[in-house]
Amino acid sequence: MTTSTPARPAEDWLPGRGMRKFTAVAGVSLLGFTVLVMFLMPLGYVTLTAFKTTRQIIDANSQFLPSSPVNYTYEGQEYPLYKVPTESGIREMALVKKLRTRSGGTSVYESTFVDPANLQAGLIKTDLNWFTLEPVYRFNPTFENFPASWNQVNLGRLLLNTLIIAIVGTIGTLLSSIAVAYGFARFNFPGVNILFIVLISTIILPKEVTLIPTYVFWRTVSGALGLGVTWLPLIVPHFFANAYNVFLLRQYFRSIPRDLDEAAEIDGATPLQTLLYVILPQSVPALMAVGLFHFFFAWNDFFEPLVYLSGREDLATISIGMTQFNNIFASQPGLAMAASLMALALPVTLFFLAQRVFMQGIIITGVEK
Repeated sequence: MTTSTPARPAEDWLPGRGMRKFTAVAGVSLLGFTVLVMFLMPLGYVTLTAFKTTRQIIDANSQFLPSSPVNYTYEGQEYPLYKVPTESGIREMALVKKLRTRSGGTSVYESTFVDPANLQAGLIKTDLNWFTLEPVYRFNPTFENFPASWNQVNLGRLLLNTLIIAIVGTIGTLLSSIAVAYGFARFNFPGVNILFIVLISTIILPKEVTLIPTYVFWRTVSGALGLGVTWLPLIVPHFFANAYNVFLLRQYFRSIPRDLDEAAEIDGATPLQTLLYVILPQSVPALMAVGLFHFFFAWNDFFEPLVYLSGREDLATISIGMTQFNNIFASQPGLAMAASLMALALPVTLFFLAQRVFMQGIIITGVEK
């Protein structure tokens, strides 16, 4: 018995269909590549400027990459190299003498060069205008900006302060959000849906509304305990669940089959044991997403450290420290970009290392099995 291959639709044989499909795919790819380049341009500028000296930055003839003009030593003195057009093509020559005279109301130029590749030719006199010649540049990055900016802004202390706040706050966020999300995902009690709606509705509450009451509360607590200015206002609130994180984790927990909970309950597991040994091991992507969300938020947060850590430079975070030294960096952009690059290094590395799990957690949290 023979089987016949089903005929392809007539439209697949139409001329130009493959070309239209290729054009559509190429157009979408080009658009995506363009958006990616535009998105990465600021990061590229920061990276390149971090390896430039101040002289390279202000040099009008400087290249896009970190580069410096090349000089050639002739008879004990250094002379700049230029790209000089000759009969045999463009050659790199050192300008050892330049002369400008006036004749009949016009300027007459005389440029004297020496060819490093042919010193036997001696001095070469031309009537070229050295202003129109392109100087020779060589790739010459500098690494001095990094130790200089590190010491100038005490970047080590700023990074340590930010790291402590971010890590402790992330731990508090995960503990509190896991507990609340597990309760909403697995326990049915009177008013559970109403409570969840109330929790989610806090998302629309502007932060500016709670700023003054929260600030007064922490000032009162700090005064009563004699603590003064501390990191507590930046850490303790995160031990109380955030609506965004609870929603993400609740959605993920609900996607885990309840059959696993029932099997654990038959084996004698308590709800806490079910959470620790059944739910959490399967929720690593969601936990990673929530943890990284908060870590990046704490790392980049500027407003709250500015409010609560005013006057305590020893407790300042990286965002505050960079702003305080803005006047220094204004005249030395290379130092500013080097400090910014070092501040970006940890979160960017962390994101790329956990990218696969992070993206999986974001995608799956919105899908219920």
